[in-house]
Parts: sequence; C-alpha cells; structure tokens
Amino acid sequence: MLVADIIVPTYNEAKVLKISIERLHAYLSTEFPFSWQITIADNASTDGTPDIALALAGELEHVRVVQLSTKGRGLALRTAWSSSTAEVVAYMDVDLSTGLNALLPMVAAIHSGHSELAIGSRLAPGALVARGPRRELISRCYNLILRIVFLNRFRDAQCGFKAIRTDIAQKLLPLVVDNAWFFDTELLLLAEHNGLRVLEVPVDWVDDPDSRVQIVSTAREDLKGVARVASLFAKGGGIADLGNNARPHLADDMGRQFVSFAVIGLLSTTSSLGLFLGGRTLLSAPVAAGVAFGAVTLFNSWANRRFTFGHRGRVDRGTHLLRLAVTFLVGLTATVFVAVLAHGPLWRESLALLGVWLPLAAIRFALLRTWVFRPKAHPLLVDASRMAPDPVVKG
Repeated sequence: MLVADIIVPTYNEAKVLKISIERLHAYLSTEFPFSWQITIADNASTDGTPDIALALAGELEHVRVVQLSTKGRGLALRTAWSSSTAEVVAYMDVDLSTGLNALLPMVAAIHSGHSELAIGSRLAPGALVARGPRRELISRCYNLILRIVFLNRFRDAQCGFKAIRTDIAQKLLPLVVDNAWFFDTELLLLAEHNGLRVLEVPVDWVDDPDSRVQIVSTAREDLKGVARVASLFAKGGGIADLGNNARPHLADDMGRQFVSFAVIGLLSTTSSLGLFLGGRTLLSAPVAAGVAFGAVTLFNSWANRRFTFGHRGRVDRGTHLLRLAVTFLVGLTATVFVAVLAHGPLWRESLALLGVWLPLAAIRFALLRTWVFRPKAHPLLVDASRMAPDPVVKG
C-alpha cells in the first residue's frame, strides 16, 4: 500500500519547480523508509510550469501531475488529496523553505496511529527560523489572534508543511469552505474542534524572498475566515461525522475535569468579585452581587461546556442550556440572599459572597458531572459541503 503522497502545489513556479522536485525526489529515494509518491498540483499556471511538471513526471519514478483550471492553493490541495490512494497525504511549498528532515517524523506519527494530523511549526520550541521582522511579526500576531479566539493548541497555522491521514481528510474536507490561503487554518481548526490530535514538529525554515504571497490581502482574507469559523463554531457547526475514526471518549475523566473546572472557577470568582467591588459604589449589595454573578456565569457555563466536558456542537445543546439555567437560578438566588444578609462594610459583604460561592462551586461541579452534562450517545451532524471540481490527473 502507498503510505505517503506528498503534494507540491504550484502556480507559475517554472524557475524553481525542476530543482525543487529533483531535490525532494532525491531525499525520498534515499532517506524516506515508507512507500511514497510526489504529486505536483498545478493550479492554472500561465508560464511553463505545466510543461515542466509533465516532463518531470515522465523522467522520475513515482511522480504524478494534477492539473486544475482554477487558481487557489487550497483548491489544489483539496483536489490532490481527494484523488490520492495513499494512507497519508502531505504537502509542502514548492520553494522547500522547510527542512525536509521534518517530513519523516510527521508521516511516521500518523502512520503509527499516534496522531491524525501533523504540522511543521516555526513557533514550536526547537525550531530554527530565518525570516524578516515584518513577516515574523505578522505571523506571530495572526497565530496569537487564533489562540485568543479559538484557544487552539497548535502554534503555527500557516507553515507550508503538513500531513493528514487520508480517511480523516476525506471527512474534514467537505467542511472546509476556503480554497485559498486560509484553507490550512480552517482545516486545523476543524480538526481540533472535532477532537483530533494535531502533532507539531519543530522545523528549520528559511524565508523565501521570492514568495508569491500577498501579505496584506492574505491577512485581510484570513481575518475574514477567522470571523466566519468563529461564528460557525458559536452556532454549533463544524462537526464532522468521523464514524469509527473518532477518538474514543474516556470512561471517566474526573481528574482532568476537576482541574479544568477549578481553573475556570478561579477566573470566574476573581472576575465576579472584581465586578461586585466595582459596581458596589453605584448599586446596592444584592443588585451588584446579582449582576456580577450573572455576567460571569455566562462565560463560566460556556467554558465548562466546551473545555471541561468537551461539548462543542449542537448535540444536546438545548438540554444543556435548560439545565444550566436551573443551576444559574439556584446560584443567583443564594448569592442575592447572602448579599442581603451581609449588608454592611464592603469587606464583610465580600467575604460573605466568597463564603457562599465556594460551596456553590462544589455543588455546581457535582451537578455538571451527574446531571447537566451526563453522557448520552447521539449521531453526529455534518454541515453542508463545498466540493472541488474533478481534476485532470497525469503521470
């Protein structure tokens, strides 16, 4: 069985295509222990790239060409991956800015079953990167925005060096809307959103001064993509039907759940107390306490549903919201009642609220585990898809 299909997307790369493919071919022939294939995915080049690609497919073993009539790096990857028969599909930029020695760890991790996806990372510990300050700043800011919005675990969404299990790709690709530069980010966000493991491999990377990426326009489109995917996830979308490929849930994950709940609870309690102290100068103690508790509970409920108990889709969302509303009303009633009784110096009111919020947290954790988020088996939902056109495959 073919283990790895390495896709090299191209658009008007006549100057570097031959030397890059020959270098990649030599590496795979001598250093790569698995069966492999190189796919040159040309998306509507207007120079001599298609002719060079076809010539390379005729000269070198295990090289094929996929030709598209429409431009789009994401479209090229979508089409090449969809037509591949390999166990693992990967891709790298044609300039080979990333050191090739990172390819084997990525493919091996997926082939062994350890991970479903693997990506090269210029921001992971151990990476060696040489690039200008402008691109470095833009890259770090973009990835910081992703981590703020999605709290994702991967550090580098844009490095042109990635691999994925083909059967997993076939499940995720129908959910990926973008066909251009945001394709990578959207795929990774969907993977994590569906509970898949993304392995980061630190890479050696040298900036290509002749890069065709238009930084400003690409960044603008990427931010639009971030907003679109965030909205999708907020509505409960982006869930793939992984079937037997889904990672199994743990029978009991109380230890991790407790730590996650405690961290979220500490942030919530600190924020509630801060809001209470800020609002107490204008409001009565019961009103200030109720407003502070209510505002923070919205974040607390969302965070615990998503991170502590792992519910990120629409399944059981209505039931969860109804039960969370019940726990909220219980907590709000207790908070207002204690604030009324503790009326007096600000320090006494604050201590009284902390005294009721701590036991409420213990009760809330028990209710979340045994009632609100009690596990139930449900079929997963699949969003509408955007399919790629049929490719022309040669070689």
